Amino acid sequence: MGKALRWLLGLALLIGALGAAGAADAAQPHTDESAAGAGQDIEDRVLAIPGMSLIQEKPVDGYRYFVLDYTQPVDHRDPSRGTFEQRITLLHKGVDRPTVFFTSGYNVSTTPSRSEPAQIVDGNQVSLEYRYFTPSRPEPADWKKLDIWQAASDQHRVFAALRKIYPKRWLATGGSKGGMTATYYERFYPRDMDGVVAYVAPDDVVNTEDSAYDRFLATVGTPACRERVEAVQREALIRRAPLEAEYADRVRAAGYTFDTVGSLDKAYEAVVLDYVWAFWQYSLLSDCDSLPADAGAATDQQIYDSVDAISGFSAYTDQGLAAYTPYYYQAGTQLGSPDIRQPWLGGLSRYGYQPPRHFVPRSIPMRFDPSAMPDVDRWVRHHAEHMLFVYGQNDPWGSERFRVGQGSRDSYVFTAPGANHGADVAGLVPAQKARATARILAWAGVASPAVQRDETKARPLAPFDKRLDERPLTRGPATLP
Repeated sequence: MGKALRWLLGLALLIGALGAAGAADAAQPHTDESAAGAGQDIEDRVLAIPGMSLIQEKPVDGYRYFVLDYTQPVDHRDPSRGTFEQRITLLHKGVDRPTVFFTSGYNVSTTPSRSEPAQIVDGNQVSLEYRYFTPSRPEPADWKKLDIWQAASDQHRVFAALRKIYPKRWLATGGSKGGMTATYYERFYPRDMDGVVAYVAPDDVVNTEDSAYDRFLATVGTPACRERVEAVQREALIRRAPLEAEYADRVRAAGYTFDTVGSLDKAYEAVVLDYVWAFWQYSLLSDCDSLPADAGAATDQQIYDSVDAISGFSAYTDQGLAAYTPYYYQAGTQLGSPDIRQPWLGGLSRYGYQPPRHFVPRSIPMRFDPSAMPDVDRWVRHHAEHMLFVYGQNDPWGSERFRVGQGSRDSYVFTAPGANHGADVAGLVPAQKARATARILAWAGVASPAVQRDETKARPLAPFDKRLDERPLTRGPATLP
């Protein structure tokens, strides 16, 4: 009886997935179906979608905001293999507005917020938690089903479910791993979205060749700032014994452990080796003044506190790693990860930059697929259409970036001067800012005649709202994009 029920559930999911795929693939251009639900409350319409359930609604001025769960197949190729609940949030503006599909590539925040494209087009925003980030994780977890195609298929199925409610144009967006996610979604389902805005998205085509990162770190910022950052890092390794003693006292008090990485010494060095990368990822050139001016003369406490503030000594504890296991798994199976030389350290490093395998419990098997990223890179270079990539000049993750070439259409790669991993359209030089804003408006179908004639007139359609639009950088381990 149990097998029969599981078989029927799998069949129902398969039919639903195939029907959703067919509906989405046939939808060019998108048609206006909003009249079908005229007069019906948006909550009722959303919850009428099979598999959609409400967790809570939160008040937001000018919007309706819902936190939802959506039933997804663990394996989109074989829906009979079980299901899981995937967390979604919906910032509803109106069915007559465009919709922005946002993902961070990690957990979804349940605090109402608005991505930059959603502000620019004054639209709705659907935000999706990436599969296998808790609570959006099957139980038990089949880690082989955590790959970029399965995740793109999650987005495709959500889009297919919501498109009849939101029939206007859709844009995909995300920053860092979220920008990668938006790009992979476009590669596998190029007919879903009307445009993609990917922020600070790394493109690690050949995982074993990372010299671009070394060249970047040799020239970023100013010589004086680089030397100041590197000097603190050197001192942290020179003073390993006393600083590790303080580290041990703190982790013991907090109850932290090191089963995954293997030892306190390995975790300590991993944090210290992240220091230079993390500084440029999260800080600005002006932040150099906050570092010890003479690292050699600084106290142990000053060195410890600086490394903790920039890199975070909890990062490689079991407790710090647990939330990011899905990322490290993907980095070690498809995405790739940086391996930098840091010659200014001389022989002070014992382990070098440790690979993702060291940050995933050994009970989870991993095997790297070297074909995944070259496939996406080739597709973007030669088939990108209505895609915008934004990078920060001083962000190390932009050292290996997406590029567009022959065969791409209406697609752009822009760099915000002086920006870090928080680079955005607003930080571009005026001409590029105008071009980017105008193209986003056009892709969303809301560019005014004036903007269509003169892109320098392009402005976000929604005014800046501090409650919704402040987007502080979220600090995780520095090896996370």
